[in-house]
Amino acid sequence: MPTPDDAHALHPYDAVLVQSFGGPEGPDDVLPFLRRVTAGRGVPDERLAEVGEHYERVGGVSPLPALNRRLVAELSAELEDRGHPLPVVLGNRNSAPFVRDALGELAAKGAGRVVVIATSAWRSYSSCRQYREDLARAAGDFPGLALDKVRPFGEHPGFAGIFARDTLAAAREAVGRVGAEHVALLFVTHSIPDAMDETSGPGDGEGRAYSTDQAETAAAILAEVDTALGTDLPGGLAFCSRSGSPRTPWLEPDVNDRIRELEGEGIQHVVVVPLGFVSDHMEVVHDLDVEAAETAAEVGIGMTRVTTPGADPAFVAGLADLLLERAAEARGEGPVRATWRDLDSHPSVCPVGCCPNLRTAEPALCGQD
Repeated sequence: MPTPDDAHALHPYDAVLVQSFGGPEGPDDVLPFLRRVTAGRGVPDERLAEVGEHYERVGGVSPLPALNRRLVAELSAELEDRGHPLPVVLGNRNSAPFVRDALGELAAKGAGRVVVIATSAWRSYSSCRQYREDLARAAGDFPGLALDKVRPFGEHPGFAGIFARDTLAAAREAVGRVGAEHVALLFVTHSIPDAMDETSGPGDGEGRAYSTDQAETAAAILAEVDTALGTDLPGGLAFCSRSGSPRTPWLEPDVNDRIRELEGEGIQHVVVVPLGFVSDHMEVVHDLDVEAAETAAEVGIGMTRVTTPGADPAFVAGLADLLLERAAEARGEGPVRATWRDLDSHPSVCPVGCCPNLRTAEPALCGQD
């Protein structure tokens, strides 16, 4: 385990943990994985079996573990290329390698302070605070290990800028095919209960940080596209992956409902932008590539799905920049907090009471990586 000195750009850290939601890597892993995801919530196996069918359609293997292993390898290489080599390890919340095991490995090798990247970009209980709570529980077994987390990064150039770049390319192609008057942009994120959205953010009484942050980023990307193409395309935020009791209000509109509405508004092609997601995991592969695509075909609309950042070199470079920013903060410096198109940045250390877990708010069945 390398020991950084005071001149090292990542000092005081001596390792990086990439914390992810996890996913099954074979048919026998699916039900145990879903049980871990929903532990303590009283979700019957019958309901879990319904969700498990999504995995069965792709051989019982989530695409997420392989994607995260690639991300870890690319981030490690990026730090090496910049002259800041540190161990980068993966720790999952709901599948092996678990966060606790990853921290144990680092502690056994002499790590004292670890910087953490959660593969979830936005602020809410499910997408931020629950990751921090899982870290805290796991770290309790290693009292000599200190953990710091990078800030939520939805507005970072290495995330929002990638979506803007790829959305522009998809929109340009669609406009050239059917004309600007027949194209719409649909920015999609994971739905959460209304009550969870209302309490997302710093706890200052305003709330709705989850939906507001993403709506503002979507609007900024839409404006970028319109400026570049000289268009005035319709666009907005929609949601996918709703789960839980039908009596509990969740964020709407559903992406499929919105696609149907767009057909009635004269739209012939929709560009679907999975703004809420870091990589092409099950919510993207099933809810968008299968269900939304089927809905678009059903109503006679063409559909282009923009890719997620995944292990895009610009995203990997952005994560490295976030690590350097966090290290500078840990050293008591005041680094510039880079954002895309003047979007607001958010603190690395969440305020007390930020994004509380309301017992009345049903968490989503699946993750928000």
